[in-house]
Amino acid sequence: MEFRLLGPLEVVKSGRNVISTAPKLRQAMALLVLRRNTLVRISEFVDELWEENPPVSAVTTVQTYVYKIRKLLLKHGEDQLLHTRPGGYMLTVPDAGVDLHQFERAVSEGRAVLEQDDPARASEILARALGLWRGPALADVATGEILSAYVTRLDETRFLALEKRIEADLRMGRHIELISELKSLVVEHPMHERFHASLMLALHHSGRRSDALAVYGTLRRSMVDGLGLEPVEELQQLYQTLLSSEPPLRVAFDQLPVTEPQPQPVPAATVRLAPPAQLPHDIHDFTGRAGPLWSVVRELSERVEGDTPSTAPVMTAITGMPGVGKTALAVHAAHLVRGRFDGGQLYADLGGSGLSPAAAGEVLAGFLRALGVLPGQVPETLEERSKLFRSTVAGRRLLLVLDDVRSASQVEPLLPGDPSCAVIITSRRRLHSLPAVRTASLYAMEVEEGVELLSRSLGGARPNREPAAAAELVRLAGGLPLALRCIAGRLRTQPGLRLARLAERMAASPDLLSELRHGDFDVRSRLDSGYDDLDRTDQGLIRLLSMLPTTEFTARKAAELLGWEEPPMERALESLLDGYLLHLVADGPEARYRLPGIVRRHVRERLVSALSREGAGEDTSAEVAELMPSGVPRDPALLE
Repeated sequence: MEFRLLGPLEVVKSGRNVISTAPKLRQAMALLVLRRNTLVRISEFVDELWEENPPVSAVTTVQTYVYKIRKLLLKHGEDQLLHTRPGGYMLTVPDAGVDLHQFERAVSEGRAVLEQDDPARASEILARALGLWRGPALADVATGEILSAYVTRLDETRFLALEKRIEADLRMGRHIELISELKSLVVEHPMHERFHASLMLALHHSGRRSDALAVYGTLRRSMVDGLGLEPVEELQQLYQTLLSSEPPLRVAFDQLPVTEPQPQPVPAATVRLAPPAQLPHDIHDFTGRAGPLWSVVRELSERVEGDTPSTAPVMTAITGMPGVGKTALAVHAAHLVRGRFDGGQLYADLGGSGLSPAAAGEVLAGFLRALGVLPGQVPETLEERSKLFRSTVAGRRLLLVLDDVRSASQVEPLLPGDPSCAVIITSRRRLHSLPAVRTASLYAMEVEEGVELLSRSLGGARPNREPAAAAELVRLAGGLPLALRCIAGRLRTQPGLRLARLAERMAASPDLLSELRHGDFDVRSRLDSGYDDLDRTDQGLIRLLSMLPTTEFTARKAAELLGWEEPPMERALESLLDGYLLHLVADGPEARYRLPGIVRRHVRERLVSALSREGAGEDTSAEVAELMPSGVPRDPALLE
C-alpha cells in the first residue's frame, strides 16, 4: 500500500486510490501518515481536527475515525499497519511506501551530488524529486494547526529543491531553456534575489544583456519601494559586471539569500511549481473512432515535433452532435500524446451546451493559479489575464483541452501564443472563425463499431451470443455512443436480460427516448440542449423537416414540400449542418441531406407533445404558433 502526501491525499492499493472522501477522516489519516512510526496522541488528533473548539464527544469521535481507518485498511488486507497504543495510535509504514520520504531522500542526494560538482546528475535527481509532486501538499485536506506546520515545511523543502535544480541547470549551460521558467518565478516572487540572479545570468548568456539589466532594475525598485532595502551586495556586483560587459561565468549562489527579505507568508494552496496535470481520467473501454483519433494524434505529434517551422500553436477541433463522443475522443487523444507536453496539461469544461457557459476570465484565473501565479497577482480584466497567460506559457510544451466550447469568441482569449503549445477543442458546432484549426467531425457509429462498443462495455460474451440483437440495439440507439452506454448500463444491471428481449421492448416502445435513459446517461436531455441551442429560425426549420415523409431529401425537394424558395432553404440547411443536427449525405450537382432518425424522433416528440396538450384543452396557442407554420394540420395523429 502506498501513501501519497505530495498533492491530493491518496492511499493507493493495486493502483487504485481507496481513501474515503470524508473530510475529517482524511485529516486524521494525513496526520497518521505524516507522523508514521511514531505515536499520535488522542489530544493531538483533537487539537488538529477541532483546534480551540472541540465538541464534548471529541475523544469518542476520534476513536470512530480511527475505527473507520482500521476498517479501510482491513478491507485491503493491511490492518496490521495501524496499532493502538496507550494514549493514542501509531501507523507503521515503511519509508519506501510514502512519496514524501522518496522526495526528501532524492533532495538530499541531489544536493550532495551538486556539492560534488556533478550538475548533470544533480539536475536529473532533483527534477525526479520535484516530479513526485502532483499539486500542493495535502491539496484536498482541511488542515488545522499541526498539519499546516507540516505543509509549510514541505513547501519550503520543495522550494529549496527547485532552487538547487535551477542552479544545476545554470552550471550546465541550459540558459535558454530556463528563461521561461525563471520569468514565471520572478513574477510569483518579486523580491526573491536568488531567482532574479539566475534569470539575469540566463538572459545574459543567451545574448540578452539589456533584458538582464532590466530584471535587476525591476527587483531594485520592488525592494526599495516595498522594504526600503537595496539588493544584496553580491547581486549588485553581478549587475556591475553585466554593465561592464565582462562575461559572468558563475554566480556565488551560496552568497545569495535563499529566501526573500522579510517574505510575506504564502498560503500552501497557492504554491504550484510542478507542471499541471489536469486531464480527466481516460475511459477503459474506448472503442473505435480510429480515423478521427489518429488524425488528431498525428496532427498534434507531427506539428509539435516536426521540422516545419511554425509561429502558431497547434489547434485541432473535434465537433459533432450531442452524445456522439467528442469529449471521450478528446481526452483519449490527449492521454496518448501527453508525454510530448512536459510543460503540463490544462483542462476546462466551458459548459457551452448549458444555460450558463463558463466565463473566459474565470477559466483563465484557474489556469494561471495552476501554473503558479498567486491569486493576488491575477489581473482583474480578461485582456490582462489573457496576456499574462500567454506570457506564462511561453516556452513551455503545454497541452490545453477546452471542452464543450460554444463559440469562437468564448475560446479565443484562452489560446496560447507559443508554437510549442497545442490545443484540443470540442464543440457541437463548427467553429469557422477560429484560425488554422484542423477539424475532426464525429458522426454516429456504424453498426460494426457500435457492436464492438457494446461488447467492450459488457465484457464481450453476451453480444457475441446474440450478434443480430446487438446490431439491432445499435440501430435503435442511432449509433450514438451515449445511447449505447445507456443500453450497456441497463444490461449490466439485469444480467439475465437477453439482448433480443431488450431490442424487442425498445422497438415496440412508443417512447424510445425514455428507454435511452439510465443513471447519468440521458439521451433526451442532451438532444434537448442541442435543440434549445438553435435560434428560432433553425428550430422552426428542423421541426418542418421532421414532418417530411423521408429522412433524406435535397434542398429543392424540401423547398417544394414546405413552400420555401430554394436559395433561402439552402442557407438554412447550412446552418443546421453547422450544428450537426443535419448531415450531408452526398455532395455534387445536387446535394442530399439526412435528418438522423434519433433527432427526427426527438423533434417530432416535442411537436406532438405541444399539439396533444392543445387538443386536451390546455392553452398552448403561443407555443404551438412557434412550433407550427400556418396551414399545417394540428391533429397529432396526422403526424404519426
